[in-house]
Amino acid sequence: MAAQLPHKNQLRWRCRRGMQELDILLLRYLEQDFDQADHSQQQAFIALLQQQDDLLWDWLSGRHIPEQPAIAALIKQINQATHSISD
Repeated sequence: MAAQLPHKNQLRWRCRRGMQELDILLLRYLEQDFDQADHSQQQAFIALLQQQDDLLWDWLSGRHIPEQPAIAALIKQINQATHSISD
């Protein structure tokens, strides 16, 4: 049996970080892509939310690449969605 996911309101609260840029990126993914993601992608997002803000920003700004393949793929997806909005 798969582990139960946190309620979306809990995830929304965990997306609120100390940096507005992170808030925007994380909340955008949660609202636009999370529900359509498969269970492993949802778990990767939950794991992503457990990271410290400075590490998240390094990943999302492209300064570092996460070692975990699922999180690296999620970071890539979040960044691609952001770039397609700004184009």
